Amino acid sequence: MEDIYRKLAKHLDNLPGGYPATESGVELRILKRLFDPREAEIAMHLTLFPETASAIAARMNHDEQAMADILESMAKKGLINRLTKGGQRLFMALQFVVGIWEFQVNNLNEELIRDFDEFIPYLLKQAAPLNTQQMRVIPVAESLSAETAILPYDETEKIIRNQSKILVLPCICRREQQMAGHGCSAPLEVCMAFGTTAYFYEENGIGRAISQEEALLVLKKGIKAGLVMQSTNSQKPMNICMCCSCCCGILRNANQFGKSPALFLGANYYAQVSEEECTGCSACEDRCPMKAIAVDNIAHVDLEKCIGCGQCAATCSLDAIRLKMKEEGHRITPPSNTIDTYIRIMEERGRKAGG
Repeated sequence: MEDIYRKLAKHLDNLPGGYPATESGVELRILKRLFDPREAEIAMHLTLFPETASAIAARMNHDEQAMADILESMAKKGLINRLTKGGQRLFMALQFVVGIWEFQVNNLNEELIRDFDEFIPYLLKQAAPLNTQQMRVIPVAESLSAETAILPYDETEKIIRNQSKILVLPCICRREQQMAGHGCSAPLEVCMAFGTTAYFYEENGIGRAISQEEALLVLKKGIKAGLVMQSTNSQKPMNICMCCSCCCGILRNANQFGKSPALFLGANYYAQVSEEECTGCSACEDRCPMKAIAVDNIAHVDLEKCIGCGQCAATCSLDAIRLKMKEEGHRITPPSNTIDTYIRIMEERGRKAGG
């Protein structure tokens, strides 16, 4: 039985997000908590290309109806992906992060949380050397200096107004940290999913549908609370997360893996202080999620740590600190869609697309 989980771990490691082996074997403990042996065997035979239950059953020499039933059950548990196209149910692999883990938001328990917190540094360490990350930071629009144009894929209002299906979701990071006794008081229901991802969450009983106007209010609520906007790293994002540095696994661990947070998180903007306007009040220092600002007589920004989120500028009543766009050649252009993101990550990891 141990062997089936090792094979599943290797299969997940061949997906874009990776699933590295550890000395403690925590990655296997997580899989045993989520998959029974039959589910683990089936998950190993799925790729990132959607297929019908009949095609999967034929490949595994299983009964088609029985396969359809278990695939639906696995999708309901958030272990694999499911979508409907042309009236057909299609199934495909889910990577662990971003993917399986996020769909466990209503299934968390103390043991699973403990194991995940042990495992996430390994996941991020594996991802740190890559030029392409799964997530990227989006700036608070009001934080940009007057002469700074905002890139269309960084304009949150435009992203939201391009969506026909929006769900607001509970943040799994804050929920797990609250359950572990380490949470914060930031609002829980501020993350959003779009399009087919939103439909998947909805079918699994996670989150609630909201309008574009409600989504814009959610954004304002998160920004007011000092949360960092992170979206999936494409020009057509599947979601926007509103993250705090005390609970978010990415932000909590971003300083540990060789690359500076500014590079690791793909920041396209940076904070710049006006020496003439700054009074050294320390409001921006207190607000910065990455501890990138230090104040003596005025504020100073550590550009290695600044992730261009804009929370410093959003809290400055004097407009003494604003975001500026990095020069061309130092900016990261996200892939056009999530599939292209996955392909680029796979290439950088030396893997073949499809698992």
